[in-house]
Amino acid sequence: MARSPRDIERIYSTQEVVAKLRRLADSIEKDEPFRIQIAGVRIRVPERAQFSIEHELGDDEEEIEFQLKWPVKPDSKPEPDEGPVV
Repeated sequence: MARSPRDIERIYSTQEVVAKLRRLADSIEKDEPFRIQIAGVRIRVPERAQFSIEHELGDDEEEIEFQLKWPVKPDSKPEPDEGPVV
């Protein structure tokens, strides 16, 4: 089954971002996979994902983007529902 393209951006509260970044940092430090739910879809980020930080400067705004990338297997499926993921 082909994967559908997806590009979603969501605004989170400071408290939510802190919690997500703390969990991500703990996973990176322990060399463990990270699970997150975004717009109703559960995503498993493998422990060996490539991490980058981007900086964009425009005429009227500036942006810093923290990015994780990893290859996907053609037959990969969404994560099963295993309880709450923040």
